[in-house]
Amino acid sequence: MNNLKSQSYKIKRSDYEKRNKHRGIVIWFVGLSGSGKSTLANGLQAKLFENGFNAIVLDGDNTRLGINKDLGFSDKDRNENIRRVAEISKLFIETGHIVINAFISPFENNRTQARNIISDTDFIEVYIDSSISACEKRDVKGLYKKARAGEINDFTGVSSPFEVPEKPDILVKTDEQTPDESIDYLFDQLKSKL
Repeated sequence: MNNLKSQSYKIKRSDYEKRNKHRGIVIWFVGLSGSGKSTLANGLQAKLFENGFNAIVLDGDNTRLGINKDLGFSDKDRNENIRRVAEISKLFIETGHIVINAFISPFENNRTQARNIISDTDFIEVYIDSSISACEKRDVKGLYKKARAGEINDFTGVSSPFEVPEKPDILVKTDEQTPDESIDYLFDQLKSKL
């Protein structure tokens, strides 16, 4: 039995949000590798910053180089990857930050778990929708080519499934918009939620 309990701090989330003049919230980008998640996350963060919002980006590559470097790509490790990111995100929103997460998040149960950890009112799921052929054309790392050659196992969209979100809060079709158009669209969709 552990003796852990949640700490109570003098400065509350509402204090941060009042000072920041916006809510703490998690914007969770999901989609295939190469769909544009990281590009849009970085662009949205810059647009939010220009407009006086405090936002941070957590990206699949960056977290796997640090907090999640001990995880592989098995279903179990993917579940743990998303769980850890959700817990970190929850800590950031308690300090009034907007957290933009760019993670493939291939399974509906992972996305549901993340929403449950963070809370339904603080979680916005954004599906970055792109055809696999467009993702392969944008693949600067050559991952699809390696996956199709059998050099990478458990690669989402090739040798591991991607469960398309049934009811994302926001849908962005990167096959039909430029990155700048997508960022402007996202900003317009999110303004009322912040």
